[in-house]
Amino acid sequence: MSTVSSFITFTIFTIFSISCVAEAVGVNWGTMASHPLPPVKVVKLLKSNNINKVKLFDAKADVLQALSGSNIGVTVGVPNVMLRGLNSSRKAAESWVHDNVTRYVSNGGGGARIEYVAVGDEPFLKSYGEQFHPFIIGAATNIEAALNRAKLDKVKVVVPCSFDSFESSSNSSTEVHFRSDVNKTMIELLTFLNKHGSPFFVTISPFITFLQTKNISLDFSLFKGTAHPHKFSRKTYKNSFDLSYDTVITVLSKVGFPNMEIVVSKIGWPTDGAINATSYLAETFMKGLMNHLHSNLGTPLRPHQPPHETYIHSLLDEDQRSIAAGNFERHWGLFTFDGQSKYHVELGQGSKSLVNAQNVEYLSPKWCVVNNNEDLSNATAKALEACANADCTALSSGGSCFNITWPSNVSYAFNSYYQQHDQKAESCDFGGLGLITTVDPSEDRCRFPIEIHTSHAEFYRMSSFLWMIILVTTLLAS
Repeated sequence: MSTVSSFITFTIFTIFSISCVAEAVGVNWGTMASHPLPPVKVVKLLKSNNINKVKLFDAKADVLQALSGSNIGVTVGVPNVMLRGLNSSRKAAESWVHDNVTRYVSNGGGGARIEYVAVGDEPFLKSYGEQFHPFIIGAATNIEAALNRAKLDKVKVVVPCSFDSFESSSNSSTEVHFRSDVNKTMIELLTFLNKHGSPFFVTISPFITFLQTKNISLDFSLFKGTAHPHKFSRKTYKNSFDLSYDTVITVLSKVGFPNMEIVVSKIGWPTDGAINATSYLAETFMKGLMNHLHSNLGTPLRPHQPPHETYIHSLLDEDQRSIAAGNFERHWGLFTFDGQSKYHVELGQGSKSLVNAQNVEYLSPKWCVVNNNEDLSNATAKALEACANADCTALSSGGSCFNITWPSNVSYAFNSYYQQHDQKAESCDFGGLGLITTVDPSEDRCRFPIEIHTSHAEFYRMSSFLWMIILVTTLLAS
C-alpha cells in the first residue's frame, strides 16, 4: 500500500474512531428544580457544547418538544411510581408510549430522536426495599410490546440499575454477586434485555464508593497515577471506575451474560454539599474520566472496549432533588442551575471548554438577609424553618458556605427561601427578622443566588402536586 493510501486509510479510521467515541458521551438532564432553566435554553446549551445524547428521568412534554428536531439522542424515563400501573395494564403501556414516544418521534420527520425508554429510575436501589421489584419486568414487557405495536421496535427498553444492586460476600471483597433480594428479578431482567438486544444500564459512582468504602482512596477515585492499586479477581486496578465496571462484568458473567453490552447510565462528581465535593475535585475527576474513556483502553476484563455509552450525572444542579443519600445530591451538575459552567473540561466532542447558557433571565437583583437592627435571639430557629422549605445544602460540612459565620448563615437560609418563593415580599418576613437588600451578600466561595425568572417554577409545583395525586391513587388502588 502506498504512503498516501496508508495516510488516507489512517485518517478515515481516526475520524471514524473519534466520531464513535464522541457519540458515546451524554448527560443526564434532571428537572427537579424550583426554577428550572427553560427547556429551549437547555437544548441550546446541549448543542453549544456538542452534547448529542441526553437521558431524562421522565417524559415532560415541554422537554421533549424542545428536543424535537435537535438530532440529540434521547432516553425518556418512566418514573418508579408508574411501574405498578404499567405492569398491570398493557393498555396503560400503549397509552404511555403513544403520549410520550410516538407523539414526538412522528413529528413530521423533525421529531425527537428517542433511542431508549428507561423503565424506572434505579428501582433496585437498596433504600427502596422491594416495593418496585414485582412490577419491573411486567412494566418493561408491556412497554416493549407497546413500542412494537407502534412500529417503534428500534427504540430499546432498558432499566437503569443502581450500583448497590451488587454486593460482596462478608468474608471476601472479591466474591461479588447480586444482592439476594434482587437476584431473581435481575436475572429475569437480563434475560429480557438479552432477548431484545438491549444494553444493561448501570450507575457507577466513584464518589459514593469513596464515601462508603474504607480502603478506597481519593487518589484512586480521581484517576491519579499515584494511587495505590487494588487487586480484584487476579487483576490489578489503577482506578475506581475500572474496578466498579469490571465488578459489573464479573457478576453478569456469573449469571450467564458475559457479553452483555453495558451503558454507564450515571457517573459524575458533586461540587458542593459535602467534604470532598468541590469544583476542583469534580474537574479532576471529569478530566480523568474523559481521558480514560477516549483512550479506548477499556478495562482489564474488557481491554480496548470502553462502555458502549456513558452518561454524565448531571447537566444541571437541581435544588429539589431528594437529599436522603446526602446533601451533595443537589450539586452533581456540570453547570449551575442557571447553566453556568463550574469548571473546565473537554467532553471530547469538539468542545474545548464548556459553553455557558446564554440570555438567561433572572429575577430582580434583590436578596433577603437578616435585619441586624432587630433582636436576633430567634434567628437560628427561623433559619431552620426556612431551610425546611428551601435549599441550604451549601451550608453543610465541607460545603461552599460552611465557613460563613453567624448571622450570615441565617441570611443564606432566608435568601434561599425568598428566592425559591419568587422574591415575594412576604417570603422575607421571618417574624420581622428579614430585610430585602440590593447589596449582594455573597462571600468568597459562598454564592447567594438569584433565581431564574420563569413560569416553569409554578409549573414545577403543579407537576409535583399532580405526581403526588398519581402516587396516592396508585397506592389506594393496590
